[in-house]
Amino acid sequence: MWKEMLTANSYYDFDYTLKRWSYDPLTNLDKEERWVDVPVKLEDGSHVVRVQAQGTTAQPSFSISSEDENAKEALIKHVRDLFQWDRDLEKVRRHFQNTNLEELFSAYPGTPIVKDFHFYDCLVKVIIHQQLNMKFAHTLSTRFVERLGYQKDGVWFYPEPETVAETPYEELRKLQFSQRKAEYVIDASRKIVEGELDLDWLARQADEEVMKYLVKIRGIGPWTAENWLMFGVGRENLLPKADIGIQNALKSYFELENKPSKTQMETFSKNWSPYQSYASLTLWRSIE
Repeated sequence: MWKEMLTANSYYDFDYTLKRWSYDPLTNLDKEERWVDVPVKLEDGSHVVRVQAQGTTAQPSFSISSEDENAKEALIKHVRDLFQWDRDLEKVRRHFQNTNLEELFSAYPGTPIVKDFHFYDCLVKVIIHQQLNMKFAHTLSTRFVERLGYQKDGVWFYPEPETVAETPYEELRKLQFSQRKAEYVIDASRKIVEGELDLDWLARQADEEVMKYLVKIRGIGPWTAENWLMFGVGRENLLPKADIGIQNALKSYFELENKPSKTQMETFSKNWSPYQSYASLTLWRSIE
């Protein structure tokens, strides 16, 4: 086993990341000991990397450990990209000091964008979770992974697109998927297997191009595309205006009688660019 110490570029609230991940039964973590086991797929196979916080939000540092010495460099690169420790969250906080979210960012400094473990995992998850409450959404994604995925060292890995593409719709219906949701997940997986949908290529395109491309796929609307961009790719400037949680957070923060309209949300967020994703995350956090 190898172990390395890494540091983040600025303020970084790792404990909040653990709290958010703890809602997902598939994630192996310990909030008290401050560690999470990250499933990583590389060309040479599947690996489990333990990431454990050693420092504080103001002075963040982390121990990274895994088994395969030969994959060490690739695993560290993957984990650094996943947690985005190179982002300057202090710069983000300073940006919002000059906006109507100043109080919110003072209350929750260092809230990071942490990516899902892999592009495909994230896409499947957001398709499954769309238009569902959080509890049942995680129930469905857990059943999906336990049925079609696999474990290594007690850590769950999402299935490969090839596995899902070959799965009959009826198999997901047995897990309480609706017929349409079963079709959306399996058909999107088939597009990936057939080369029609290349997530690695898509992740390199501009936000607007990704949105245009993804919403053409049956079962993927703007909310799903925005969440894939934010949590799959780690893009910084997204505000899913149709998200009920963001609407409720804005209603609470600005003390509105009703949920804000799209026009109101555009007015509120006028000065949030280029960091709207951090506003989204911090708004969600404010009502959890």
